Amino acid sequence: MSLPLRLHGASTALFSTWWFAENYGLLFDCGDGVSAALMHKARKVRHVFLSHADRDHISGMLAFNQLYGGPKLTVHYPVDSGSFPPLAEFCRRFDPWIEGTVWQPIEDGQSVPVGKGLSVRAMENSHMRGVRPGIRSLSYVVERSVRKLRPEFVGMPGSAIAALRKEVGAEAMTDELRIPALIYSGDTGVLDDGRYDGAEVLIHEATFIDRTDSSEGDPTRFRHSVLQDVLVMVANARPAHLVLGHFSGRYSAEQIKAAVREECAAHGVNCPVSVMLPGVVDHDVLTNTVI
Repeated sequence: MSLPLRLHGASTALFSTWWFAENYGLLFDCGDGVSAALMHKARKVRHVFLSHADRDHISGMLAFNQLYGGPKLTVHYPVDSGSFPPLAEFCRRFDPWIEGTVWQPIEDGQSVPVGKGLSVRAMENSHMRGVRPGIRSLSYVVERSVRKLRPEFVGMPGSAIAALRKEVGAEAMTDELRIPALIYSGDTGVLDDGRYDGAEVLIHEATFIDRTDSSEGDPTRFRHSVLQDVLVMVANARPAHLVLGHFSGRYSAEQIKAAVREECAAHGVNCPVSVMLPGVVDHDVLTNTVI
């Protein structure tokens, strides 16, 4: 039986965002302070998935690579983002004794095996759409592989299934399913296209709790999300657990918690909801819920 997911994180718009899924050895974004917050727990990280090149999502990479880089670390980044090759080269030249870190571009739809029966699939989001051409901002889906008995074999006696499995092999009798164990939105506007459906854990940004605070007052145009729109989408996507982060530092903890409770009630969001408050580092995010 697998252990419950231990999720560490910090996420404040403009300042720093990072999320560490300890069980999986995966770090999503690498904002300022991540190395100091995780200390030697960061030795578990084998893959870093960077969503885009804004400074609040990558400014911790130099220290992280100096402390934990090497041949066991792969850093994945959006394929068309021209900022990452120079950053990789700077890391190599600044700390030349840290050898072997792999910097790997990743495309929309590409899936990367990360061990333990898991893979991470990239999804383009809306953060950079229309700003520059190409794939420059990504969300990530951690998928767990499971095999399900094909319908034609359902209902057969266990002994008959065992005998047939021995004869033809398990793969001939089952279909592979990819379960979305964890989805990280990165910075993005709300995309209600089914991409988050059925996630066991969904981490989604919610920069603005008031629509009038969004860019030009039009949430369909700007590059970040409004809380109300996120929760309307979540009510349809039905994740098992929702984590909200990347709130603007203009809001107090009390304002954010009150707004989340009010909007969840208004839109019928019934799953547990955790909130990453501005300026906070949380080492067990999923145990701290507001509803």
